[in-house]
Amino acid sequence: MNLVTTQVTVMDLIVIAPALVLTGCALVILLLSAFVPTGRRGFLGYCAVAGVVAAMASLLWGNDGAQSGFNGMVQRDPFALFFTVIIGIITLLTILASLGYARREGIDFGEYYVLILFASVGMMLMAAGGNFLIIFLGLEVMSIAIYVLAGIMRDDARSVEAAFKYFLLGAFASAFFLYGIALIYASTGTFDLTGINRVFTEQSSIRILPIVITGLALLIVGFGFKIALVPFHMWTPDVYEGAPTTITAFMATGVKAAAFAAFVRVFWHALPQLQPYWVEIMWVLAVATMTVGNIIALVQTNIKRMLAYSSIAHAGYILVAFVAGNQLGAASILFYLLAYCFMNIGAFTVVILLGKKGEERTLISDYAGVGSRHPLLAAAMAIFMFSLAGVPPTAGFMAKLYVFSTAIQAGYYWLAVIGVLNSAVAAYYYLRVLIYVYFREQEGESPITQFAPAAVLVVVISAWGVLHLGVLPSAFFAMAQRSIQFLR
Repeated sequence: MNLVTTQVTVMDLIVIAPALVLTGCALVILLLSAFVPTGRRGFLGYCAVAGVVAAMASLLWGNDGAQSGFNGMVQRDPFALFFTVIIGIITLLTILASLGYARREGIDFGEYYVLILFASVGMMLMAAGGNFLIIFLGLEVMSIAIYVLAGIMRDDARSVEAAFKYFLLGAFASAFFLYGIALIYASTGTFDLTGINRVFTEQSSIRILPIVITGLALLIVGFGFKIALVPFHMWTPDVYEGAPTTITAFMATGVKAAAFAAFVRVFWHALPQLQPYWVEIMWVLAVATMTVGNIIALVQTNIKRMLAYSSIAHAGYILVAFVAGNQLGAASILFYLLAYCFMNIGAFTVVILLGKKGEERTLISDYAGVGSRHPLLAAAMAIFMFSLAGVPPTAGFMAKLYVFSTAIQAGYYWLAVIGVLNSAVAAYYYLRVLIYVYFREQEGESPITQFAPAAVLVVVISAWGVLHLGVLPSAFFAMAQRSIQFLR
């Protein structure tokens, strides 16, 4: 009997260096939390910040070209590096926003930061996976950590309900995704994405087999749940509302970025020959997701639910570029996700700053008079709302411009028109928040608010990111274009 031995090389370690650093940091924090008294665990969040910075610094190891590790199962190409940076930014901003919020809500124990770091590890593996097994491993690592984080406020019934709903529907999504992988494997005999591409290229006859089409459909369902595409979005508003606000921001940006990274890698690298079958499905999903998300957001009175439906609509906008099916469309997706992380985390951090323990103040009417009480915070909220609405000169405007231009160049004129009309509808509920901020008087006494410095820093960084990407987008879009060249 022949024994196959696998030796881990230095290149293997370099390829997964960010994930290794975050894992090591998470284990150190978990160990420290077991010995540090409850009232003195505030520094654990700073340890998590240091871990994320170290993980980003580890990207400097190795060269700038495409590399792979573990026999091609994990990729270190520019596409994976771009998403690793996005996930690192999201994780860093989430932890900074959590430093004051977690203390205020009584969840500043080590496990909270450990779970955020492990979720980030899963996200990075999803973005770097060159094999279905690695993508599924990353998906489950991320999902299990997020399930727990959504319900980490154990005394809050809404938080527990959010975790339970997310766990049940997430388990269904994972089952669909795994079954889709199994059917593709049964058709091609490999889990390797490059190998799957090769099989479909060399054996064109298997593309029309029912088992292949069924596997493709199940993969779309599995990704659709994670990205919150209509009609797989049912969990989103309840989970976003019930989860801690920092985790809501983390889910709305990090989970979406990781899922889209795997989505693009699988469909554009492994399954491009099946594009005639999935492009029309994506067209319908894009229209439905944009329209349903925006229409239901119009009637929301809770800002977290409004932003939840907004995130659904933004997934539809990103899917417009996915339908275009070219490298310019993929670059637009990468730029959009980078812009979205700043404007969404910034908006949720403003929600955190205006709340207090036991009273998060998430009703839109709670923002009446904020413009006069906290003018700088109100200005930041205006920047984020304008960006989400796609008003120039913000990152949201440039992101939508790239996406819709891509659709027009690919000949999807009606899809671009529907996207523009949906953006016009969305402007109503974003601007409604600003009407309360600047033109409505507060009822009752003003609450005494003490702003956490770290959360203020998150707002400043996010506002800078939104404006910088809006005014000077070309360098970042060029980076996105270079990153996507290695997928095909």
